[in-house]
Amino acid sequence: MQVLLLADTHVPTRARDLPAQVWTAVDAADVVVHAGDWMSPALLDALEARARRLVGVWGNNDGPELRRRLPEVARVELGGMAWGVVHETGGRARREERMRAAYPDLDVLVFGHSHIPWDTEHAGLRLLNPGSPTDRRRQPHCTYLTCTVADGAITALELHALPPRTS
Repeated sequence: MQVLLLADTHVPTRARDLPAQVWTAVDAADVVVHAGDWMSPALLDALEARARRLVGVWGNNDGPELRRRLPEVARVELGGMAWGVVHETGGRARREERMRAAYPDLDVLVFGHSHIPWDTEHAGLRLLNPGSPTDRRRQPHCTYLTCTVADGAITALELHALPPRTS
């Protein structure tokens, strides 16, 4: 199973649309996971129409329409693993311990908010943040993650750095 991880897309405030490379990844993925801060229901509509399967949550910058259509926390089974998706996890200090305590039944927790890519594991919980494909903030690049999930394990996890936007 091919999984695409996105967060903090901020369309249309930070970009008019997702970069073409991300849309190509949407087309290749079996599942697209979005950890919030969409900003526009139009992007949700577009991803729902194009993705084979979409799992998403709302973020702190998402308005009433997105909050009506999406949960604050999503839980799904992917490739024999229990996954959770949430936008915010609080500060980075002791994040792994706090999230393991908050989500004792999960194998993987995907989160966003910081725009900082993250991949750590603690007591059997893998924490993944794909960064942002449209707003790099203080990071060197805009980013997203892809991975393969099979037989209860994540394999071939890859952080993709996007080229600088020209417009």
